[in-house]
Amino acid sequence: MKNRPFAGRLVITLAPLLLALWGNPEAVTPAPPPVDSISLEELMNIPVYGASKYEQKVTEAPSSVSIVTSRDIVRYGYRTLADIIRAQREFYVNYDRNYHYIGIRGFLRPGDYNLRILLLIDGHRTNDAVYDSVFIGTAFFLDVDLIDRVEFIRGPGSSLYGSNAFLGVINVITKTGKDYQGAELSGEAGSFGTYKARATYGKRGESGIQGVVSGTWYDSKGDDRLFFKEFDDPATNNGIAENADGDKFYSAFANLSWRDFTLQGAWVDRTKQIPTAPWDTFFNDNRTQTTDGMAYVDLKYDGYFGRGWNLTARANYNYYWYFGDYVYDFNADPLNPSLVVNRDKTWANWAGAELTMRKRAWETHMLTFGAEYRNNYRQDQLNFDDTDPRAVYMDEKQNSYLWAFYLQDDFEIFKGLKLNAGLRHDHYSTFGATTNPRIALIASPRQGSTLKFLYGQAFRAPSAYELYYNDGGRTQKASPDLNPETIKTYELVYEQSLGGNVRGTATGYHYKIKDLINFEIDPVDGLLVFKNLNSVKAHGATMELEGRWEGGFEGRASYTYQKTEDDMTGQELENSPRILAKFNLAAPVIKEKLFAGAEVQYTSSRKTVQGNRTNGFWLTNLTLSTPRLWERVALSASVYNLFDRDYGDPASTEHLQDVIEQDGRTFRVKVTASF
Repeated sequence: MKNRPFAGRLVITLAPLLLALWGNPEAVTPAPPPVDSISLEELMNIPVYGASKYEQKVTEAPSSVSIVTSRDIVRYGYRTLADIIRAQREFYVNYDRNYHYIGIRGFLRPGDYNLRILLLIDGHRTNDAVYDSVFIGTAFFLDVDLIDRVEFIRGPGSSLYGSNAFLGVINVITKTGKDYQGAELSGEAGSFGTYKARATYGKRGESGIQGVVSGTWYDSKGDDRLFFKEFDDPATNNGIAENADGDKFYSAFANLSWRDFTLQGAWVDRTKQIPTAPWDTFFNDNRTQTTDGMAYVDLKYDGYFGRGWNLTARANYNYYWYFGDYVYDFNADPLNPSLVVNRDKTWANWAGAELTMRKRAWETHMLTFGAEYRNNYRQDQLNFDDTDPRAVYMDEKQNSYLWAFYLQDDFEIFKGLKLNAGLRHDHYSTFGATTNPRIALIASPRQGSTLKFLYGQAFRAPSAYELYYNDGGRTQKASPDLNPETIKTYELVYEQSLGGNVRGTATGYHYKIKDLINFEIDPVDGLLVFKNLNSVKAHGATMELEGRWEGGFEGRASYTYQKTEDDMTGQELENSPRILAKFNLAAPVIKEKLFAGAEVQYTSSRKTVQGNRTNGFWLTNLTLSTPRLWERVALSASVYNLFDRDYGDPASTEHLQDVIEQDGRTFRVKVTASF
């Protein structure tokens, strides 16, 4: 594919720098202990960046925050970012056998391409410029082995980040050269003919230059016989989709830093077959598939200059492409089909720049000022039948831009009481201006106790896909008059240290969404369309206990109750589980040699688009890992859905299925070697 050379150019450009600029490794200052080897109390003091755009303690962040470390990823056998997200309190994940979707605090709408969550990599925005979507499954930019930690920041974040920081922000922090000091190779094999390989080189030189270059290849045949009862007819292969679940991707990542400068680039290209026959496509034809790719280059400066000011400046270039092949039958006779491939294509190019200035003033204030500009200079959508001559249904070429400025003050009123107040003003070329505040009062009445009172507003601008997509009246039509969604959230968070090894967190929240953009069927013409609904309200509460002890013992348990409903009718929203429960436990089987990590997750019944309900289900995953089988070799083996539970996720409106069945018991084995 013509887009792939971007990764090659990126690696070729950076690799010589990485190799040529190192000094003698013996002269390198030893790296500090990794974050995953510290105590629970120290873990709570790990600097968190994403909550305020500067580093602060978890207990001082104006949000409900949790952190997943690289050790968690190893011990619980997480394969993708979707696995990591699914394990967090208040989060849940759907999979329709093409993409993974994020649910948080009882909210995940049909047709939602993860556009109400802002996903960052080292502070770089990854939401694309057409769908505003993010990828968390195999289409995510990063191999999870490259992740140092993940920050989960719940609640509205538009006061700093603008659109998409609607229900939360996820910031993925990558490993650096000092975390490798050489080469690393990793290989995996698993169920459904799944194989994955990764090669990474990272180092920190005596001159202070450090960098990482990494590439990953993945291929999975998928389940070769998937049964869907809705297609259980001889004309549609008795409901069996054969060899139509394949998944493959290639990805590359490079990061080079020197003093206050960081240059980072990433690329991913992923193709997934779709076995579910969405959008009324022909069932059991493995040519129906999607290809998604993204790439970016980000240059950042973060340093001090004059009179105590800290300056963070970044500029980036981003590219997204999507190619969808959808097979349709143009003949009404199922015994004599006339198959045509409909091609859906999207290209997006955008560039952005951001400047943030920060200063400690009068000893009690941390002042932050920032401005951002983003130009989406290409937002192209094309839909046509691959016939001769070509039948074109849509050829939409758009562009847009936005500018914004924001300010924030973190004010220590007196010892043990802080006020965080922020405001951001955004101006969009598509709909105009919006201003969104956030206020947090953070009290620490005694050692180990933190009480947070949080209020925030956020918005989500309608995406180019929601505004302009249509396929010529076949299944979907455009919605050019959409307004942005808005949300107001009230939240109370209590965090309590229970000795040096256990910490408890209790959270209660209420939010209300207005002008919700909803994907539905227009009863007038039967076409799918996006519309602004009146409002949605929700409330919920979560309790979590987390403990870490010497020797590698650790555990976490959380329980979430949530209720989300249409504010006009009082009816429960689709795909909104009332209860989420999660339990994690890791323990040494052989001291410092073999560890076992187990997690159990419960998701309660959910309402479907067709008005039915899914069954609640328990899932159990088990991982055995050896961090040092030999000096430089690590092994792990994982079993997912250990007890082979039957369960499914609610389908969206483009599916004939009401529920998409998920995989039964699967396994993965992995070996990693360092050189």
